[in-house]
Amino acid sequence: MSDERLQLLAQQAGLAVDWIDANGRPQRVRPEVLRQVLAGLGHPAADHAEVEASLQELFEAGQSHTLPPLLTVEAGQALNLHAFFSPHTPCQVTLEDGTTLDLQLDDQGVLPGELPVGYQRVSVAEQHFTLAVAPARCWSVADAAGEPTPRLWGLSAQLYSLRRLGDGGFGDTLALEMLARSAAERGADALAISPMHAMFSNDPHCYSPYSPSSRLFLNSLYAAPGAILGERAVRIAIEDTELGKELQRLEHLPLIDWPGAAQAKQLLLRTLYDGFCAGDHPLHPDFASFRQAGGQALENHCRFEAMQAHCAAEGKSQDWRQWPSDWHDPHSPEVARFAFKHSDEVGFYAFSQWLVARSLERAQDAARANGMRIGLIADLAVGADGAGSQAWSRQDELLSELTVGAPPDILNRSGQSWGISAFSPEGLQRNGFRAFIEMLRANFAHAGGLRIDHVMGLQRLWVIPAGAPPSEGAYLHYPVDDLLRLLALESSRHRAIVLGEDLGTVPDGLREKLAARAILGMRVLLFEQYHTGQFKPILEWPDNALATTSTHDLPTLDGWWRSRDIDWSHKLKLIDADTEHHWRQTRHHERQGLRHVLAQDHQNFHGHGEEADQVIDASVRFLGHTRAPLVLLPLEDALGIEEQPNLPGTLDTHPNWRRRFSADSQSLLDDEDAARRLELLAQAREQAFERDR
Repeated sequence: MSDERLQLLAQQAGLAVDWIDANGRPQRVRPEVLRQVLAGLGHPAADHAEVEASLQELFEAGQSHTLPPLLTVEAGQALNLHAFFSPHTPCQVTLEDGTTLDLQLDDQGVLPGELPVGYQRVSVAEQHFTLAVAPARCWSVADAAGEPTPRLWGLSAQLYSLRRLGDGGFGDTLALEMLARSAAERGADALAISPMHAMFSNDPHCYSPYSPSSRLFLNSLYAAPGAILGERAVRIAIEDTELGKELQRLEHLPLIDWPGAAQAKQLLLRTLYDGFCAGDHPLHPDFASFRQAGGQALENHCRFEAMQAHCAAEGKSQDWRQWPSDWHDPHSPEVARFAFKHSDEVGFYAFSQWLVARSLERAQDAARANGMRIGLIADLAVGADGAGSQAWSRQDELLSELTVGAPPDILNRSGQSWGISAFSPEGLQRNGFRAFIEMLRANFAHAGGLRIDHVMGLQRLWVIPAGAPPSEGAYLHYPVDDLLRLLALESSRHRAIVLGEDLGTVPDGLREKLAARAILGMRVLLFEQYHTGQFKPILEWPDNALATTSTHDLPTLDGWWRSRDIDWSHKLKLIDADTEHHWRQTRHHERQGLRHVLAQDHQNFHGHGEEADQVIDASVRFLGHTRAPLVLLPLEDALGIEEQPNLPGTLDTHPNWRRRFSADSQSLLDDEDAARRLELLAQAREQAFERDR
């Protein structure tokens, strides 16, 4: 009986007790795992008494006739409020433009679907809520292109990998701006980049872009201060700090030295801040305006950074969950007193955010001004570190005691734990989806598109108790329809496309939901096989997903052809001999299959270069001819690079997130191989457009 009540509690809390694994086999979450996950959700379930108390709490919340702060509806659809109000109850709606409408619920307690798209304030019987009226779909590639059957193309780049003279050891927004101009000149309409989320300023050893401190703010290390403050100010700061030789050393390293480069950049930024504050700088009003517009969210992030710096200086934990209890509440008097006492430190972090935001804005402006119809496509990580700024400032909306990952599957027999925290479904609804909306706005702010990593997380996420192995988790369900409506509303307002990374185990029906909202899925050449070595022909690629050769977590085309990923797994002892043998046999068949499908185009394989180079050329042309509205070519494949940016399942044994391109961004696409492949892609896209329009 107790297990039945535990399972009921789990279901009421949004957990899937039963689920289907990647092999199609039914699975059930064990009771002890349910208890741990429920505790992480804020529903104690250690024994029968706790289970009953948690069930009662959820029951009472469900029986409450108090409206949530925000409801969503699609434009033109009525909103059923009969659970809260009697039929014919009068209501008043205040539109965003200030106009008021006097309406009445119908005889079924339904609010007519007459309200315009936007966030409208509704008052009914002395209760108030916001009604988010969403368009039917997101801003689409067709909208951006001004064509019903677009066949656009672009590049994808790891921002840190870019290079420019004087960059200090890793790519920044000025290198990005240079690349955007260069790509636009060659006909690219989009440039997708790796996440720019705020990291931990006081812990430069944390540099995976998918494990941020906050998805509301930016990584200030990527700022190009010379582009905002002028190169003269930067030269003076370098002289004052005697950083010249160190910056040159970092710049010439074959791999990024993140701790060294971050320390140097932070010192440079702090020196620039001191100089900025000392005089009557003409950009003071703009900085003040930026801080005011950032509001309490920006202030909280900067206070958090200053508090972390204080703890680091005293040798104390930088994890806010280990801080004194007085510091746990961002709105506490103790935090306010700290901020007042350390206002200069807080101001420095605000200054750093201002610099990187203005720098990124410049890059997007450059992309659009030079002809890109989409421009930059930002990347949204699945979650944020539970020890970070976003989890601290939005404690009721993020699950800092649970981590996100994936259950065991064919590729990862032990499962995956990504070390990040996700939103609380209940917390989002309690707070009117505030944290989700502000996150979307922050990431749409300086981009023409947004890639959502692991888009399945809008419907469900595999959550794991802190310290538990990935297999000891459960699927947590999210209010997917509400999230999709809000996404469509913000996408439309920002006139930015949405891409959903839907690789892996996708819940039934989700791809159809995404397609209906004009959210492009993702199709990767290496995965588009019916069976081992039987690749899908061009015309069987869908028109509701982007096409690409590879991703940051997969081998490059050159590396895949040469089995470089298998070599790495052997070298690092990630696989046994039998697994390696089978993998190499499979790869042999896959290579044959890929070459076979590429050879269907008689333009391919007529050159005399290396076979791997010819395969890359043919693959680029192949993708160009698909029906995908957008093709994104990774820079690594444009250049024919062998090594991949990240090898999943490794930390320090593979140089993840540290590789750099050899040429500077301004001339990178002048490379003979890259120039040829971009021309092939542009021609194939034009031919596909003429074929399909």
